[in-house]
Amino acid sequence: MANRTCNSLSKGIINTIYKNINKIYKQGFAINNLSSPYTPSFDPKVLPFNLPKSVKLVEVGPRDGLQNEKNVIVTTDEKIQLINKLSKTGLRSIESTAFVHPKFVPQMADNKDVYTGIEKVEGISYPVLVPKIDYYNKAKEAGVKEVAIFTSATEGFCRKNIGCSIEESFERFIPIAEQSKKDNIKLRGYVSCVVGCPYDGYTDPKKVAEVAKRLYDLGCYEISLGDTIGVGTAGSISLMLSEVTKLIPSSALAGHYHDTYGQAVANILASLSYGVTTFDSSVAGLGGCPYAKGASGNVSTEDVVYLMQGLGIETGINMEMLIDVGEYISNILGRPPISKVARAFLNKRTGTLK
Repeated sequence: MANRTCNSLSKGIINTIYKNINKIYKQGFAINNLSSPYTPSFDPKVLPFNLPKSVKLVEVGPRDGLQNEKNVIVTTDEKIQLINKLSKTGLRSIESTAFVHPKFVPQMADNKDVYTGIEKVEGISYPVLVPKIDYYNKAKEAGVKEVAIFTSATEGFCRKNIGCSIEESFERFIPIAEQSKKDNIKLRGYVSCVVGCPYDGYTDPKKVAEVAKRLYDLGCYEISLGDTIGVGTAGSISLMLSEVTKLIPSSALAGHYHDTYGQAVANILASLSYGVTTFDSSVAGLGGCPYAKGASGNVSTEDVVYLMQGLGIETGINMEMLIDVGEYISNILGRPPISKVARAFLNKRTGTLK
């Protein structure tokens, strides 16, 4: 009898708790705002560092996300539609394609058609990658207003990724930097393998700082620091940033963290403590790197927006529309979104998550 009474009480308590939680859940996760009910008003004073009022997310899904897709051919029209849909979410920067040799990155062979085919929205940047001056010229002919150059903090990855040493990569960058300044085209820089390399192993934070500073001195308005294989932790990212911020203001830095070990969101939080307020992310968690075997996609944009909502930091991004875009491209690829946040919200919509 005692056991039955306890069981009845337990079931009653559980049902009451469930009903209350479900009520809060439905109110907080209403599709019109898709925000968390568990942090309705966050007091930034509880953290040991100051939080920014807003952050900028650079959406890299159309380029970094799709360049590593080998099993499904995403058509030019589908890429254009993806970028046009992203333009409506509130994002301010969408990396659209890469002007590179199609032999090495065949997924970007339609770069000119994609860039000229998208609807350019005022106030949104659509940067593209360019490895050499001749590809810069092709991008310029297509009407590009912002380009990005890319190197590595490790020799092994630099040679594998762009076929030259770090020093040789800068020799290629000089004419791009000089010409982009004349053309009034913005220049962004990428540094790969900032905490670890699939070929050279551990990356010295001082080497990251040195390479990033050279890009900054070359004229890059922003330096994106890439954990290309996603091995970073809050500790190793902090160690790296402690060196880089000695040479470059945090306002000129961006975090580009892959989520191979599920640490990207934690790494972003650690980066906020160093004053970094720009982060690269990929809708639905698309991507990886064709020259970093085993590296999973960049941190998903949905997960980063959810983090920022919980911290009371503005992104300007409409989560509902963002999730719709992630579902669109995931359906084309024939798989669910990699983003945990997107999957939770989509399950809620369909009633799978009660």
